[in-house]
Amino acid sequence: MGMGFLSCNSLLRTEHYTTKYISMEYILPLVPDSIKSIPVHMDFDGQKRAERYFQVIIIVFAVVGFIWGYITQLFSQTLYILFAGVIVSSILTLIPWGMYRKKPLPWQPPRDQQQGNTVSKGSTPASSANQTQNKTKKKKLKE
Repeated sequence: MGMGFLSCNSLLRTEHYTTKYISMEYILPLVPDSIKSIPVHMDFDGQKRAERYFQVIIIVFAVVGFIWGYITQLFSQTLYILFAGVIVSSILTLIPWGMYRKKPLPWQPPRDQQQGNTVSKGSTPASSANQTQNKTKKKKLKE
């Protein structure tokens, strides 16, 4: 019968098929410091604005592409314009430009364990904060 067709299931069942996870940690020392120093984060407000820009750019290019494709009676023109919109919006929104990092989220400082401001076992930080607020409210009501 000759060479038979191998299905994916039979290939996965063979002993020779192994999956190896390649760690990329060996590459990090090879990357120049100038590349490592590039900021790659975006704050929450920046993420919201980037998503909105992406949607608006895609919709504008889709409408313009549809109108131009209708005028020229070429569907390929519609797709070319839409593809250009995807490229433009990707360049403007996928790269973490400085305009997306202007409103960083202010994190609370960590609690110091030596001062006794730790959270007890079995309670969450939110519940202990509520307990503290309730105590201050009770003190104000007593006065």
